[in-house]
Amino acid sequence: MPIHVLMPALSPTMTEGNLVKWHKAEGDAIKAGQILAEIETDKATMEVEAVDEGVLGRILIPEGTENVCVNALIALILEEGEDKSALDSFKIPAIVMTNITPVPAVVNAETTALPVTLVTTTPLRVYATPLARRIATQSAIDLSTIQGSGPRGRIIKADIESALSNPVTTHKPRSLSAYTDITLNNMRKTIAKRLTEAKQTIPHFYLTIDCEIDALLALRAKLNKLPNAAQKLSVNDFIIRGCALSLKEVPEANATFHDAFVRQYEAADIAVAVAIDGGLVTPVIRNANDKSVTALSIEMKNLATRARDGKLKPEEYQGGGFTLSNLGMFGVKHFCAIINPPQASILAVGAGEQRAVVKDGQLAIATIMICTLSVDHRAVDGAIGARFLAAFKNAIENPLILLV
Repeated sequence: MPIHVLMPALSPTMTEGNLVKWHKAEGDAIKAGQILAEIETDKATMEVEAVDEGVLGRILIPEGTENVCVNALIALILEEGEDKSALDSFKIPAIVMTNITPVPAVVNAETTALPVTLVTTTPLRVYATPLARRIATQSAIDLSTIQGSGPRGRIIKADIESALSNPVTTHKPRSLSAYTDITLNNMRKTIAKRLTEAKQTIPHFYLTIDCEIDALLALRAKLNKLPNAAQKLSVNDFIIRGCALSLKEVPEANATFHDAFVRQYEAADIAVAVAIDGGLVTPVIRNANDKSVTALSIEMKNLATRARDGKLKPEEYQGGGFTLSNLGMFGVKHFCAIINPPQASILAVGAGEQRAVVKDGQLAIATIMICTLSVDHRAVDGAIGARFLAAFKNAIENPLILLV
């Protein structure tokens, strides 16, 4: 009996995905570990390896198909000793077609005449690779005006580049208010679903504290001027280290909430929010408490780069007991972040800003960074959150602690 190849669940939140590309064709020999296909999930486009050996007997879901449900049958592999006759009596289960958006067949306009009765007012769906959509969005190109050269008319990167090199003037009809409807990708759908659920079901409360960062900025400048510096350090690297040490000092804040229990972690596995095209992803730095600021900087840079390239592995963005979201580099002074369940806390960090402060009864100038901790009151009480922020403030304002 042929081996069933199912649409894999590549993340805990994945319910469907897009089958971007097949790396094997029908009749190709397959060995375990070889790349079989590329799947676009709610987080990234990932390569899927074959786990069985044999011959790819039949592809049931063509490349370019969108919204394929997890566990849907996508292909059949013939085992050793089987031939194609084993497929003759095979019936495709109904789940194969569940929630799938099929790729339209290519029609030869010269030999095929379509009756007028088939014309509808429903807008045609534009099929394009994720990379082509991203470039088109950045370049303000209407995909409906592009002729795709990929499989079954799918628009690929080369088509967009060709359109950019041969611009055509288009005139849009006048209207009272121009707008663009942007179809939600899988990542944006998942973000919308999870954060709506989080805001509606988690009893958030917020604690805000001011941190003076002049000493930290001075230390960072000195370290970055060292001739043997392995990595240029950012303020965010020190903040990650500060979070890690504070979680070790206040382990009650390093927790996730589950219906019947609160799970408290020993290691500080910190998820760090990274903005990418079409959404955000939170790669996790494992055992951040055991790593130096330089080691954290190198690892964070690597994770952020691969996150933006869609190359993260599932284990690199799943889990974590705490999340850091820093918008200071965008000039945002203060914000309150939404908790990423099942985590119980997330720290929102704003930009440093020079302010007039009172020190020893005298006015002075200090660089202040506003930090707000969002907390799930089911798992972490106010006093625990306050202790965490006190430990964090102490580490940030006395940055030599971060180098120990």
